[in-house]
Amino acid sequence: MNWEFTRVAIIMKKWIAVAAAVIMLISGCSNKEKEEVKDHKEKEVLDVSKGIVELPYKYPLTGIGSKEEPAARAVAVVVNNHPKARPQTGLDKADIIYEVLAEGDVTRFVAIFQSERPKKIGPVRSAREYFIDLAAGYGSFFVAHGYSPDAKARLGRGEIDNINGMQYDGTLFKRASFRKAPHNSYITFENILKGADKKGYKMDQAPGPATFLSKEEAGKLEGAAAEDLMVSYGDPSVDSIFEYDKKSGKYHRFVGSEEMIDYESKKPVRVDNILVVQMNHRVVDSAGRRAINLTSGGKGYLFQKGKVNEIEWKNEAGRIVPYKGGAKAGFVPGRTWINIVPSIANVSFDTH
Repeated sequence: MNWEFTRVAIIMKKWIAVAAAVIMLISGCSNKEKEEVKDHKEKEVLDVSKGIVELPYKYPLTGIGSKEEPAARAVAVVVNNHPKARPQTGLDKADIIYEVLAEGDVTRFVAIFQSERPKKIGPVRSAREYFIDLAAGYGSFFVAHGYSPDAKARLGRGEIDNINGMQYDGTLFKRASFRKAPHNSYITFENILKGADKKGYKMDQAPGPATFLSKEEAGKLEGAAAEDLMVSYGDPSVDSIFEYDKKSGKYHRFVGSEEMIDYESKKPVRVDNILVVQMNHRVVDSAGRRAINLTSGGKGYLFQKGKVNEIEWKNEAGRIVPYKGGAKAGFVPGRTWINIVPSIANVSFDTH
């Protein structure tokens, strides 16, 4: 593929405070000195020559360091991906995003938040059964606006802690005036927490950690060079295009020639891992709703650091986990995008 896009260097906002702290701590020291400081009774090593801080904890779904032990519950939000719903809000802060077909050739996102809490998320869209299953793999509090009949039955039985815009439209969920329904439902993170409190749900249960590579392992990743890729769902307006940026070590996501940015902050969505997995899809009703087999295991590709590897995926306690050569394949610390496709032929890329 030959896509030419403007590359934008990223300075991650959440590291500004850490950088400032490092400058204060190393003031007056030579560039070769190393100091040890205590934080929450754990030691952080300051590499003064490189300005690197080894933090004592890690966020479970990104593997990124944290000064405090992460305790927040994961929150899963179904986000609209119809062309009329773009650009979306809050997705630049999601730890994991599943992209999966709903009806027709249009996908929706199941965005998992844990390490960061965006002020607002949306447009929020309706639930499907397999969205519930994907969210449950992380012990998530589940947020949607609407539901299919089968999803409604499962939510009504309390199979997952949730709030839904069908019950809270105009209260916890707000309609934006600049878009038309069903592409205009938004919720703030403050209202997500209010909804959880209203229903008596606990929000201080962090999910178990995913498997991540160490810095050294990530630097030695093997695989065929594949810096550009496209995941097709049958409608060009939905095709996901990714381009690897060597400078930042992250992937940019595009739809056609448009880079995916946040509506509010205008910040681009960047990811560190792209997992594409093949699952059996079948249409189950006249409305075109689908059933997707999330448990069979099967073929896939894992893109990291501009390289690609063929993998087999397994469902482990509700999570989609990649394996290579019989061993679990670790993720590069950072954000992960997971495309679920009916056929592995839906992904195309050039290797060299």
